[in-house]
Amino acid sequence: MKAIAIIGLAMAALPLGACATTGDSGPVAPPAAGGECKNDGLDAFVGKTATADLGAQMLKASGATTLRWGAPGTAMTMDFRQDRLTVSYDEKMVVTSARCG
Repeated sequence: MKAIAIIGLAMAALPLGACATTGDSGPVAPPAAGGECKNDGLDAFVGKTATADLGAQMLKASGATTLRWGAPGTAMTMDFRQDRLTVSYDEKMVVTSARCG
């Protein structure tokens, strides 16, 4: 009976072992401090063709450190991040909106 209890406890703890890390990759670093996004002036980019170069310009203009592109029909999380610029574009790759968050 004691052996069955020990085996039962071992089996219950087995799934928890799958959550353990090996220490190879380490923790993911949080976003860099600062980089608070500002909406001022982002309307000037609406109507332009979405490109990597335009994205870089928009990051610089907004002060954000992260750029998220929103393709047509793509679902996006609603979480707010002060360091992120979200840019949506249409089927013709034309920017339809640019906003912080």
